[in-house]
Amino acid sequence: MQEKIDSILQKYSYANRDSLIPILQEIQEEVGYLTEGSLISIGKHLNLPTSKIYGLATFYNQFRFESKGKYHIQVCHGTACHLVGSVSLIDYIQKLLKISTNQKTRDGKFSLEVVTCMGACAQAPVIVINGEFYKELNSESIKSLIQELIDRDE
Repeated sequence: MQEKIDSILQKYSYANRDSLIPILQEIQEEVGYLTEGSLISIGKHLNLPTSKIYGLATFYNQFRFESKGKYHIQVCHGTACHLVGSVSLIDYIQKLLKISTNQKTRDGKFSLEVVTCMGACAQAPVIVINGEFYKELNSESIKSLIQELIDRDE
């Protein structure tokens, strides 16, 4: 993992603090999430305190500090989805999987993320699991979808 981080940082050999967000994005894309070690490496590379980098990374909800589950569930919480029940879907998924937002299940199979908008407002409420869209959902359809994924692994 450190080799990947070092390789990315080498691309930014003459970087300054203006490169911080692109570096964070690229490391997260490559590694899957931001580790403590990656923040320390970035700090050394850009001559910035790790606390400043962590502060910036926690400000933006696009950054993760934990790996995703095998099935990464993203729930849209845009205006249209909110109006037709995304809040209750989020609550239902949390209870069903026994996790909170930005966590993964103990077995590592599922992770949950709430995103601002997916641009599929006419099909609200919408979720994405590993890049596949599911539309016009309710608690029953969510339950059967998650059960399908559990059964797939057995």
